[in-house]
Amino acid sequence: MQLIVTLTSLCVLASCALGGEKQLILFSLGGSFDCAFACDGLTKIFVCLVALLWPLSTLYAFEYMENHARTGHFFAFYTLAYSAALLMACSANLFTLYIFYEFLTIITLPLVEHEQNKEAYRAGRSYLAYLMGGASLGFAAMVMLHVTVNGSALFTRGGLSFGAGRGFLQAAYVLGFMGFGAKAALFPLCGWLPKASVAPTPVTALLHAVAVVNAGVFSVSRLAYYTVDQSAIMGSFAGYIPMLLSAFTLLYAAVMAVRQSHLKKRLAWSTVSNLGYMLFALSLLSPSGFVAGTAHMVFHGLMKLVLFFCAGAIMVKTGKTDIHEMRGLAGQMPFTLVCFALAGLALTGMPPLIGFTSKYLIVSAALESPALPNVLGAVSLILAAVLCAIYIFTFLIPAYFIDAKAQGVKTDMSARMKIASCAVCTLIIVMSLFGQRFIELLSRI
Repeated sequence: MQLIVTLTSLCVLASCALGGEKQLILFSLGGSFDCAFACDGLTKIFVCLVALLWPLSTLYAFEYMENHARTGHFFAFYTLAYSAALLMACSANLFTLYIFYEFLTIITLPLVEHEQNKEAYRAGRSYLAYLMGGASLGFAAMVMLHVTVNGSALFTRGGLSFGAGRGFLQAAYVLGFMGFGAKAALFPLCGWLPKASVAPTPVTALLHAVAVVNAGVFSVSRLAYYTVDQSAIMGSFAGYIPMLLSAFTLLYAAVMAVRQSHLKKRLAWSTVSNLGYMLFALSLLSPSGFVAGTAHMVFHGLMKLVLFFCAGAIMVKTGKTDIHEMRGLAGQMPFTLVCFALAGLALTGMPPLIGFTSKYLIVSAALESPALPNVLGAVSLILAAVLCAIYIFTFLIPAYFIDAKAQGVKTDMSARMKIASCAVCTLIIVMSLFGQRFIELLSRI
């Protein structure tokens, strides 16, 4: 399984490096809806992120799931989710994207319910209800937009040419933003994500860092920058509604994260908050907003994957889930806490780490306009960054500076977990040192 996933990733990375932007039509419905694939700059960014992180997540999962039941069932769906994420990323139009966006939801449901207990089934029902609700909004937006253009129209930078009125396009944009934003935990459709943290840690890492929530951000980006006519949205209520919802999401979720004592749930609400950062940046409908939102999607994926790797190792090795039980843990799990500290500091926006770069870009993009929603969003982001420091440091400081003699002998991550965590930490350091080149790449896209 590990070999298959790794070889697939190598082929994907090679295709991104060598391939062009030719279109492939798989089938057509009624001559209006083409299932088509293509590979442009945004596709390559998302696909490379998934291709780099999925083999590392799989390596971690083999170690984590070693003593779990039904591992064959688990890895079958885990690998299918990889294929769904790649196909969604390579979609050439909104119809194709919608198909594989929903396919990813269906494939990941058995992973959320893997433990097969009451809590897992409740989380699965919540997951399905929220995302199917979002899917209905996304479907309405997709149909509204496709009836005004040829269904075979490819995603186009700056949007497509529509024959519909401004009000019609604005309604479709708001529905699509909320519908696709459901997978990115946009308020009020964010309740499923913390509940899904009951799944095994490789699944929560998949949900929070690698594919599922990023699929929502990617889909919103396709809608806002490659489908709708931005001139019909900017400066209108339809443009401000997503901005205000995103700003509220990032601040509300940061408050909820501070209130959590369960480590994985704290990280889950942190994910909701950071997804709000990305959606807010994309809702600005500006080139700088696109760069900032996409950069934070990539950077957050690296940071949050390490944090969940560390949280899973702590839970497996110590049996503890509450942060109040983890005082002095650095003496017991030094490698794990070093990785957590690096990713946590980056997440808080500590310069010169990657979190600082993307958060600074988002605030700068927001303040390009003096409009009230822009200013409110920038202020919300700054407050959320302060709250982020609180919920990270209230875990790290007791773990390092409170002596807990009862913790016992050292029982750190095992070898495969260390390799996966160390690899992603290395990516964080490399991106921190050479992040400006990545930002320049996004600007060209």
